Amino acid sequence: MKPEDYLARILPQERVKTSLVDRIAYANDAGFYHLIPKAVVQPVGVDEVRELFRISREQQIPLCFRAGGTSLSGQSITDGILVDLSKHWRKVEPLEQGRKVRVEPGVTGAMVNTYLKSWQTKIGPDPSSINAAMMGGILSNNASGMCCGVAYNSYHTLASLRFVLPDGNCFDTANTDDYARFEKEEKVLHDKLVGLRERIAANPLLEERIRKKYRTKNTVGYSLNALVDYLHPLDIFAHLLIGAEGTLGFIAEAVLHTIPNPVHNATAILYFDTIRSACAAITPLKDSGAAVLELMDRASLRSVENLKGLPAFFRELPESAAGILCEYQASSPEELEKQLAAVQPLLQELPLLHAADFTRDPYTREFYWKIRKGMFPSVGAVRASGTTVILEDIAFPVEQLADAVIDLQQLFRDFGYDNAIIFGHAKDGNLHFVVTQLLEEQKEIDRYDRFIRALVELVLKKYDGALKAEHGTGRNMAPFVEAEWGGEAYAIMKELKACVDPGHLLNPGVIINQSAEAHIQNLKQMPSVEAEVDKCIECGFCEHHCPSKDVTLTPRQRIQVRRQLQLFRRQGNEKDHRQLLKEYQYAGLDTCATDGLCQSDCPVSINTGELVKRLRREQHGSFSNGVANFLSRNFSLTETMTRGLVRAGVGLNKVFGPSFMGKMTGMVKRVLPKDAAVPQWWDEIGAAPKQLVSEPSHPQVVYFTACIHRVMGNRNGRSLQESFIRVSRAAGMEVLLPRDIQGHCCGQPFSSKGFKKAAGMMEEKTIDALLRWTDNGRLPVVCDFTSCTYTLLHNADYFSAEYKEKFSRLRWMDIIQYLEKEIVPRITVKDKRKEVVLHPTCSTSKLLLGSSLQKVAAACADQVVVPVHAGCCGMAGDRGFLFPELTNGATKEEVAELPKGAGSCYSTGLTCEMALEHASGKPYEHLLFLLDDVI
Repeated sequence: MKPEDYLARILPQERVKTSLVDRIAYANDAGFYHLIPKAVVQPVGVDEVRELFRISREQQIPLCFRAGGTSLSGQSITDGILVDLSKHWRKVEPLEQGRKVRVEPGVTGAMVNTYLKSWQTKIGPDPSSINAAMMGGILSNNASGMCCGVAYNSYHTLASLRFVLPDGNCFDTANTDDYARFEKEEKVLHDKLVGLRERIAANPLLEERIRKKYRTKNTVGYSLNALVDYLHPLDIFAHLLIGAEGTLGFIAEAVLHTIPNPVHNATAILYFDTIRSACAAITPLKDSGAAVLELMDRASLRSVENLKGLPAFFRELPESAAGILCEYQASSPEELEKQLAAVQPLLQELPLLHAADFTRDPYTREFYWKIRKGMFPSVGAVRASGTTVILEDIAFPVEQLADAVIDLQQLFRDFGYDNAIIFGHAKDGNLHFVVTQLLEEQKEIDRYDRFIRALVELVLKKYDGALKAEHGTGRNMAPFVEAEWGGEAYAIMKELKACVDPGHLLNPGVIINQSAEAHIQNLKQMPSVEAEVDKCIECGFCEHHCPSKDVTLTPRQRIQVRRQLQLFRRQGNEKDHRQLLKEYQYAGLDTCATDGLCQSDCPVSINTGELVKRLRREQHGSFSNGVANFLSRNFSLTETMTRGLVRAGVGLNKVFGPSFMGKMTGMVKRVLPKDAAVPQWWDEIGAAPKQLVSEPSHPQVVYFTACIHRVMGNRNGRSLQESFIRVSRAAGMEVLLPRDIQGHCCGQPFSSKGFKKAAGMMEEKTIDALLRWTDNGRLPVVCDFTSCTYTLLHNADYFSAEYKEKFSRLRWMDIIQYLEKEIVPRITVKDKRKEVVLHPTCSTSKLLLGSSLQKVAAACADQVVVPVHAGCCGMAGDRGFLFPELTNGATKEEVAELPKGAGSCYSTGLTCEMALEHASGKPYEHLLFLLDDVI
């Protein structure tokens, strides 16, 4: 029986993924292992999870739960059924004025903190991947991070847990009745836990060993401290699930204690002449109250030295140098100043290469953190093409950290890892190191095996440290759990696993693995692929921004599939190569919005949209390119034809009913394949009002109104051009709106579809016209569609030298900047709104205009609401008309979050406004109309 046959009995077809492209997309996580699942399923509730456990038992097929897939040790992949929690399970509920928070496993840690922000609290764990890591993994890996140390990790901040056992029973430690029920319904497990606790209590050496191991960071094996810290078996088991990496049960919901979120910070990078002097400074800096002490060796500093904005001396640091990212945090400016004043004598004594310069500027602080957080991916970006990046984390006693670092560096030299780097949470003795490794040749795999075994000897025998400090045991340290804990403790772990999961069906091979070579099995290969994305190390940092993440693929998955295509080609597997290439068309290319937001959180600035555009371009033949070039050369005719078609559609709706066009085109789409690029009419489409002309004798600004605003309008029938001129005049600004603007465009309708030549011709024609209208750049240009602003500014890098020079003469302003700088200060608001809702477009985010957008709205309303889930709407010009499922998925959470009764919603892009209105049923308009209405 095929997986889809037995899974179809409990889940609808759309939540059972068995296509080759879906299975390949989930074959990797952020680690260096690779297993292709038989199916990917997306349950939405506990009852469905219970059924999945039942099927796993009946079919004897492994089950693996996965949230964000940012795990680094191979604990979120399987060759069985992969349970994807990232599409649902996103509940967040602050409790007790933010002192606690209820979370589900599919929400990112950063989103939880966003909900807690108004209470000035946050969750304890603060991993560097918090923007992408989801709570399921944060709990299951017992995440800690930069500041939280041991005291505020997942284990120690757990208040209550709701979970499902492999036998299908569900318990909640917040429910007092469940304690008696656990004893009755899970008597075997209950008694086993009692017995294990008593066994440890009867062995003082083992008990002390456990207590000592958990005074520092340690995630090797199961959380045996639960058997020491808690009395009742239900509490014991709930805490054993923390750090169990999904091998003992399913975490459905957790309530966590939160910690204060200090809003005042002072941050500096301290530069030392040697790693030893840097390590010697850790304890006194920690004692002075430093909240963060992130150690960076010279090799790690070198990995990021090409970042723009670094001081001039950065590249000239001596080879022996090291750095510490040091941060003080406080709840008030006065408290922060007191901390900084107290540490000054210490800073004077430290052997710093450069004077400590603590910044309070949030942008500089963010840049410092970008340096630190970007080290792992940045090393991956400069790796030899075809090699894999391996990140390990270990812990040493802080007082021996300098010696340990020096020994570790010698180990790299011994095994030929010349580009290895070391960084980490020095305050806790927790080091991360990164090596790049070729995993396609047996001799290279053997080298890695010898290195890991030497590392185990160094960490355990010389320093009695921890092989894993916070990333989880996974597959790569599973063979060495017994070496770290000893035979008796390891026997307890094995007994626990066998009691809970006797068939070893739940995430098998993770933590408990009988193979002494598990760490070198099922290794992921990273073949060279397209230049645009070859630097990707599949960390997953990009995924939370992607508008198609709940519909088809994410940027990381698009790259993973491209790599698998390359592997199939190498293997001569033509059948699977053809099948995967066919399925990739819709999942990888058609439903990519190419918005580029994936680049914003990518530490090495990969824009997967650029790859998609090129692949689309390569699919175009001479005929389609010829048509695009003709439309570009004759864009005035193209505008006229498009405007006529829109008016015809509006007219048919007037004759046959307001939804006639939508129903008719929807019916056509339903009978065609889902990848058929046939547009669907939306009722939100309106005909553009008559084109205006404004040519005063002494204009102060040139108004470049986007082509979409010239051919299409919202159903309200208002003229954006009229509002622009009226608002400008109210502020004393005379506007030039040229009579020959028709036929000019930023080129985006062509560039987004891969018609590069047509886009280039269009852009050059527009630049020439703009220079003419602006008197060779004397007058500033304002564009009323932020996406067009971004397109021209972004594409300027690709212009010929001639047009780069021409474009440099233009003074370009987006509508948001124009309203903020030139209009709002000069107008009087007479009719202020109570509340308005904003949708920042992707281009608004990429141009860093979000705060400006809010300032303009705040001048017109008492309260400005930006939904925390606001992101790319997936419209991408016309993509939503062609594939409505993309915009439906992209806007789902933002729409669900809209305030009840919200009636005033604004953005700065017509197609985005239509997408949000289509999804929410609430009217969305251009921000300019808001100003026009209140003056």
